[in-house]
Amino acid sequence: MQRLTGLDATFLYMESPTSLMHVASLMVLDPADAPGGFDFTKLRDLYASRLHLAPPFRRRLVEVPFGLNHPVWIEDPDFDLDWHLRHIAVPQPGTMAELSELVGHLVAMPLDRNRPLWEAWLIEGLEDGHVAVLTKVHHAAIDGASGEELMVALLDLTAEGDDKGEPEEAWVPDRVPTDTELVAYAMASLAQTPVRAVKTVRRTVEAALRIRTANRQPDVTPPPAPFSAPATSFNAALSPHRSLGTATLSLTDAKIVKNAFGVKVNDVVLALCAGALRHYFDTLGEDLAGPLVAMVPISVRTDELKGAMGNQVASALATLATDIDDPAERLRVIHEGMNHAKVQQDAIGADTLQNWVEFAAPAVFGSAMRLYSRTRMADRHRPLFNVTISNVPGPPFPLYLAGARLVASYPIGPIFDGGGLNMTVMSYLDSLDFGLNACPELIPRVDLLAEGLHLALADLKKAADALLATGSNG
Repeated sequence: MQRLTGLDATFLYMESPTSLMHVASLMVLDPADAPGGFDFTKLRDLYASRLHLAPPFRRRLVEVPFGLNHPVWIEDPDFDLDWHLRHIAVPQPGTMAELSELVGHLVAMPLDRNRPLWEAWLIEGLEDGHVAVLTKVHHAAIDGASGEELMVALLDLTAEGDDKGEPEEAWVPDRVPTDTELVAYAMASLAQTPVRAVKTVRRTVEAALRIRTANRQPDVTPPPAPFSAPATSFNAALSPHRSLGTATLSLTDAKIVKNAFGVKVNDVVLALCAGALRHYFDTLGEDLAGPLVAMVPISVRTDELKGAMGNQVASALATLATDIDDPAERLRVIHEGMNHAKVQQDAIGADTLQNWVEFAAPAVFGSAMRLYSRTRMADRHRPLFNVTISNVPGPPFPLYLAGARLVASYPIGPIFDGGGLNMTVMSYLDSLDFGLNACPELIPRVDLLAEGLHLALADLKKAADALLATGSNG
C-alpha cells in the first residue's frame, strides 16, 4: 500500500466528465519485417512479459473513507491483463485522417477507476500496411519522464527483441485494506501535517522574497502572471469530445534554427507553436488582445528518482510573443522569456508546488472541481493561461514494438476547462512528432494548427538560412 503524493492525487481531483486527466501515446508501426509476423496475440505476449518493468500497470486505486487523505495504490489482487488490451480497426482508406478521428473518440473515453488506470488499443487497417498502438495511462500514475520510462520498458532496440531480464522477485498482489486500516493510515499521515505546513509556509515566503528581488533587476522581464493571458475562443468550458491533430516536422531543420539563433530546441518548439497559433487565429479572423501565454511543464526529476513512477514536475508560464510579426524576433523574445521563467522557477524551488498540494482536502478539492466544471465557470473569467505546450525528448535511434518498427510516436496530453488545447511533441530519429489534443467544439479546425506548424518551421528555417548567409549569429 502506497499513498499518492498530493501532486499525483491532484490529477484525480481535477478530473470531471468533460476533463479527463489521462495522458496517451499514439505509436504508428510498420510490421512488414517483424520476425514471425505481428498480431494481437504477439502484442499481448509482449505486455505480459514486461509487466514487472511497468509498476503502474498492476496498481489500482483505493479511496480513503470520507476523503480524509489522498488515495492509496495497491497491487491489484484482481488484475486481468486481457481487460486492458483492446483491438479495433480504423475505417478505410486508413489515412491519418481516419486514424486521428478514431483516436479522438478513444481518448475521450474515461479509464475505469476500479482497475489499474491504463489501457492499450491495437488499431489495424492503416494505409501502407501499418498498424498503430494507442496507450492511455492516468496522469496520477505518470508524468512525461516516467511515461518515457514505460515506453523504454515496452520498446526494443532490435526487431528480434531485447533481453529485459526476469523479475528479481515474484509479483505478489495486495490484500484490499479495510476501511479501518485506511482511516488509521490517513490519520497517521495527517498527524504530520502541521509540521510540514509550517515548513512549507516559511519556504514559500522565502521564495516570494527571492522572486521579488529577481524581478526588480533592471535587465529582467518577469514571466507572465497567472490570469494575464488574453481571452480566446478555445479558453472556455469543455465538451466531453476530443479531436486529434498530428504533424511530423524535421528535427534537423529545427536544430539548424536553434544553432543559427543560439537558442534551445525547446525555444524553437514554443516558437513553432506560436506560429501555428497565429496562423490559426489569422485564418479564422479572431483578434487577440495580447500575446498568448503557454504553460510549460518542467521536469524536476532527479537522478535519485529515475525509475520511480508518479509525477515530479513543475510548471512555468511563458509568453509566446504572438503579437510580434517577425518570426526571428518572436523566437528571441520567447528564448529570453523562458530564461526568466526558469530563473523564477529556481527561486520558487522544485518542491514548493508539491508541498502545497499535499494539504489539499480530497473531498473538498474534488467536489470543487466538479462544481467548477458543471457550472461552466471557465466561461466567466480570464484564462489562467492559453495553451499547454510540452516537449518530450526521445531517442535518435530506431525502436521496435513486438518486432514492428516504430514509424512515429505522437504524444497526447490532457486538456481541461479553460484550456481547450494541448500541444505536445516528442522527438524520434530525425523527426518532431506533434500531438494536438483539442476540444472540437472550441477548436473546430485542429488541422489548421497542424498546417501552421509546418508553415512556422518554414518561416524560421528561412530566417535562419538568411542569418547564416550573412555570417552573423543571434
